[in-house]
Amino acid sequence: MLEPFQKSTLADWFATPQGEYVLRWERAQYDTAVEDVFGFHAVQVGTPGIDYLRANRMACRVTAGMEAGCKVRALPWELPFESASIDLLVLPHVLEFADEPHRILREAERVLVPEGQIVVSGFNPLSLWGMKRALSRRRIDHPWRGDFIGLLRLRDWLKLLGFELNGGRFGCYAPPARQARWLERWSFLEQAGDRWWPITGAVYVVRAIKRVHGMRIVRPDWKTSRHSVPALAGVARRETAAQAARARSGSVHLRLVPGSGPERERDGA
Repeated sequence: MLEPFQKSTLADWFATPQGEYVLRWERAQYDTAVEDVFGFHAVQVGTPGIDYLRANRMACRVTAGMEAGCKVRALPWELPFESASIDLLVLPHVLEFADEPHRILREAERVLVPEGQIVVSGFNPLSLWGMKRALSRRRIDHPWRGDFIGLLRLRDWLKLLGFELNGGRFGCYAPPARQARWLERWSFLEQAGDRWWPITGAVYVVRAIKRVHGMRIVRPDWKTSRHSVPALAGVARRETAAQAARARSGSVHLRLVPGSGPERERDGA
């Protein structure tokens, strides 16, 4: 139990019935969003007590932030990672509690590799929860002290930085009751909300991919038959007289295609 003079944190709020209601839905969305993202390095910014990367299979997964328990001590807008070095970055309720959220997104764009992905969760101002915050005069506790960011606003910020949304969902349609029994009574709104008014959920989780103009990712065609001959990168050489004679006689000649392996290249290179 927090003392009256202590300010609550988001982690403290997640331990309340109201927070558990949001967290239960939110973690399921994160599991779906990160499980099929591949690479080498994944970073979670903030909230070290909750593993939002638990469903991801990258070998290196770390939490960065100023909270106790973060493996990497860093400000969200000054991450100590090289540019284009992170494959997946998750921001669980980081933007609405920051003074300069767009600065954090710029830093995310810097550290992500081309085609890297970012997952963001936030509280929706166009919801019953957003209405409660707007009408409340007391905004010293989480989550009401945050500046709720609408999805359209977030989408515009991401678009300006070269990100493209490729997945997302709203959830948590029950009114912001404090007691678990009242939240349970309103549980029938979850299915109805998804069907009839999906944009009014209290929380959203979205995923976006970093696009780099002029960059093309060349990958192998995994749908090719197992018995097909793979294309290999070979060294160009002159055709011998014997090879020319076989070609004229109708013999089969396998020609190697240079540069067709699974490599990353720039247009015009």
